[in-house]
Amino acid sequence: MTADSTAAPSTDSGTNATASTFHSAGPARSGMDADALQRDIVDNLICLQARYPAIATPHDWYMALAYSVRDRMLERWVATVQTHAAREVRLACYLSAEFLIGPQLGNNLVSLGIEANARAAMQALGQDFDSILAQEEEPGLGNGGLGRLAACYLDSLAALEIPAIGYGIRYEFGIFDQEIRDAWQVEVTDKWLQMGNPWEIVRPDVAFYVAFGGHTESTTDAQGRLQVRWVAANKVKGVAYDIPVAGFHVNTCNTLRLWKSEAVESFDLQDFNAGDYYQAVQDKVISETLSKVLYPNDEPEAGKRLRLAQQYFFVSCSLQDMLRLLDLKGEPTERFADMFAAQLNDTHPSIAVAELMRLLVDERQVPWDEAWDITRRSLAYTNHTLLPEALETWGLPLFRNLLPRLLEIIYEINRRFIDEVRQRYGGDEARVARMSLIDERGDKRVRMAHLATVGSHAVNGVAALHSALLKQTVMRDFAEMWPERFFNVTNGVTPRRFMLLCNPQLARLLDETVGKDWITDPTQLRGLEAHADDAAFQERWRRVKLSNKEALTARIHSATGIVVDPGALFDIQVKRIHEYKRQHLNALFIIGLYQRLRNNPQLTLAPRCFVFGGKAAPGYAMAKLIIRLINGVAEVVNNDPLVSDRLKVVFFPDFNVKNAHFIYPAADLSEQISTAGKEASGTGNMKFMMNGALTIGTLDGANVEIREQVGEENFFLFGLSADQVEQVKRDGYRPADYANGNAELREVLKLIADGQFSRGDREMFRPLVESLLQFDPFLVLADYADYVACQERVSAAWQDVRHWTHMSILNTARAGKFSSDRAISEYCSQIWNIRPVRIDLEQR
Repeated sequence: MTADSTAAPSTDSGTNATASTFHSAGPARSGMDADALQRDIVDNLICLQARYPAIATPHDWYMALAYSVRDRMLERWVATVQTHAAREVRLACYLSAEFLIGPQLGNNLVSLGIEANARAAMQALGQDFDSILAQEEEPGLGNGGLGRLAACYLDSLAALEIPAIGYGIRYEFGIFDQEIRDAWQVEVTDKWLQMGNPWEIVRPDVAFYVAFGGHTESTTDAQGRLQVRWVAANKVKGVAYDIPVAGFHVNTCNTLRLWKSEAVESFDLQDFNAGDYYQAVQDKVISETLSKVLYPNDEPEAGKRLRLAQQYFFVSCSLQDMLRLLDLKGEPTERFADMFAAQLNDTHPSIAVAELMRLLVDERQVPWDEAWDITRRSLAYTNHTLLPEALETWGLPLFRNLLPRLLEIIYEINRRFIDEVRQRYGGDEARVARMSLIDERGDKRVRMAHLATVGSHAVNGVAALHSALLKQTVMRDFAEMWPERFFNVTNGVTPRRFMLLCNPQLARLLDETVGKDWITDPTQLRGLEAHADDAAFQERWRRVKLSNKEALTARIHSATGIVVDPGALFDIQVKRIHEYKRQHLNALFIIGLYQRLRNNPQLTLAPRCFVFGGKAAPGYAMAKLIIRLINGVAEVVNNDPLVSDRLKVVFFPDFNVKNAHFIYPAADLSEQISTAGKEASGTGNMKFMMNGALTIGTLDGANVEIREQVGEENFFLFGLSADQVEQVKRDGYRPADYANGNAELREVLKLIADGQFSRGDREMFRPLVESLLQFDPFLVLADYADYVACQERVSAAWQDVRHWTHMSILNTARAGKFSSDRAISEYCSQIWNIRPVRIDLEQR
């Protein structure tokens, strides 16, 4: 797609080829032309997969191609590491519990600029390139937007040649694969590693011990200084697994370093010899649980304990690794903050504040005040939520039992911080209670967002509205005390994966129209505006969209059996299933639309295909009930001959990056309908926009900035604003009043309650209906009428093909702001103080 293919593929080989068939067309393991790739693919098939072409499976060919691509990345990786080691550079360290990196083969081929050559090489070997790409498993290293954002940032850090390393956990199993059985979500184990991962490189020599439990012992040294020793009940070893991250068409290749937990001693020979075979391996089983599965269900106490242990495990390993790198460069501990800028992606890594203090004070005997200065200058915190329940807190008994030394350090940080608050604000004890790192109410809890804020030199929100609300609500006291610490960095997504890779037809059209610089400078997309009303260009634009819709139509049929018309308006809502994201508002509208069509079959209506996708947390009963409702509506609507030619509803199972490659390019309408003031930013809204979808949404998160960029006339706005939401709540929100005052809404809720979409079961959706009528915490019913009216405007706009295409083109043209390259550039200049470092392969 983007490759500069300069050599023709070999034509004298096929599926019976052997390694001796090929001539070296370039340096071993680094040649970029098709002949060199072809030779190395067969070499790797034989030498690494232990297969020969005649018996190789498609997965064998995938592994051989992946290893061949990785070989070419490693040359750049070595040069990057050598260059950074030889110079005094500050390293951006991105700490995240999730990295939803998606399939790597296609992305790496694009970054190296050799996709066309790889396609030619596989064709010469008698293999279908696209089928080989499809063999790759989705890496189970993330869940939703948080992990996908982290992956986009790794892409941009490498593309912008920023010295960086990502730190996370090597989860053996992902959160879960989602299946829909009998209209319900069923969670299936995500065994993403069962066939191996060709991209990772194990580093058994890079391993650290992490302590848990036990007690502390205090002594005084010869100089009268307090010394604390943590006597742990048990320890776990964290071993590094590295994944190279190649920058787009540059030589920089950064590292994603993931930690796997292992037992300190994997096998107890004494227990074994004594006949206790199970106890001999018990420590190994318990220790490896830490990196076993992404985000366990944290409703039970055991789940909470495991989640806190996971967070501490990867943070401790990462900070110890940073200190190791500091020592390797021969720098003193006091230079730590000059060499590393560590970004905490949400509250999951916020324990880093206390752990870095422990490592500095206890392990390296740095005086407290100096250690605190190093910690603050090193760390920065990104907040991703305004929902109080999503701001992590941990009960003191659990924290004390698992991390006794860390709790002592948090107490000391809090004591000093509270003294500072009292000194600044006198006797305002209410403020002290609000700002304390310990919530003293009820069963006392450690407030992790407070810890991250106090221990960082910068705190940022992820959209202009979110950052403003952050300073007005959950972080108001801190923003008043330290206004200079608060920043906004609106999220962004990488155009390489979400345009160039997943929408190659659009990418070719963009190349021809505005040139190829848009790939690294999406502001160049503004050049499309001059063509927005050109009839010939519009026709080409529509052909690209229709082709993408046909591809999604085929996948929908394969996954669900549902037949949809690619000529219909594709109205898509894909994201994590949550009440605040309001998939049920969408479902209520569909039911109302269905009833209108039933009552008036002659109704003029744009044919629509509603597509939903997303996972509900295993313990989130209401979210799983929303999935059941959507599937129930689909059952009824799709099987009704009166409407089936004009209305279809699809729940696409197991939404992930791999499936997203087909969904974003096919969308006509992007549903971004969360309650105003609840979504921090969103990134799906940006991916849809880049691919020419129009947005229907509230003034929430990055929707506000999307509307500003594209123009209010090209955005379908509805619903209460964040201020209006708060006013309605203050006035005493009575959701039943909205149902009683709207005949259609009242009928929709009655149909649900009467079992119309649950095969006659009147009890199934009772919790959902009662919640909406009695509580409705996210104002679904308050926004319903305006949402319906806005959807009618959408339907009318769709009828004007030329104007809709005009708006679609402008959405892509004005999406440049939402590149992750822009976001990373802002982090570098505003928060990290890091500049690019060019990597030169020739000098290496």
